[in-house]
Amino acid sequence: MSRTTALCSAARCGGTLAFIALGSNLAEPANQVTRALVELARLPHTRLIARSSLYRTAPVGYLDQPDFINAVASVETMLPPRALLDALLGLEHAFGREREFRNAPRILDLDLLLYGDLVLHEEGLTLPHPRMHERAFVLAPLLEIAPECVIPGRGPAETFLARCLNQSVERIAA
Repeated sequence: MSRTTALCSAARCGGTLAFIALGSNLAEPANQVTRALVELARLPHTRLIARSSLYRTAPVGYLDQPDFINAVASVETMLPPRALLDALLGLEHAFGREREFRNAPRILDLDLLLYGDLVLHEEGLTLPHPRMHERAFVLAPLLEIAPECVIPGRGPAETFLARCLNQSVERIAA
C-alpha cells in the first residue's frame, strides 16, 4: 500500500486523498492563502484533512516580482480529478486571479499536485503535477504534512527536496 493510500485509509475516507499547492504574492498574500484554505474546506464532497505552515519563497521563472507565500493542503474528496481541478480554478477566479503571462504575480494560485496514486496525462491536467518535484516551495510544505509522501512514477518526495537546496524557502507560520 502506498503512503497516499495509507494516509487515506487512516483518514477513513470514502474518497481520494489529494494534495493541493497554494500560493500568492499580491494583496496580503498570507491572508489570501489562509482564506483559500478556508474555501478548500467548503468545496462540495471535499474535506480538508491537513494544511502546512505558511512559507515565504522567492519567485521562480519571472523574477521581477514580490516573494510568494506558499502552503500545501491535503483534502479527502469524492470529486473526480477534473472536477476538483475545475473547482480550484473556480476559486482562483473568485479570488480575482488574472493570467497576464506565464509566472506572473498572482493573487492566488492553486495547483492539484497529487490525486491518490493516479498518473494521468490529458489536456490541461497532468498528475502528478509535472514540476512539483523541482520546486522547494511545493516539496517543503508537502513533506511537513506528509513526510513519507511518494510521488507516483518518481519516488520519495524527500529525495527531490534535497535536490532543491539552492531555492529559498522560509517557514513563517503554522
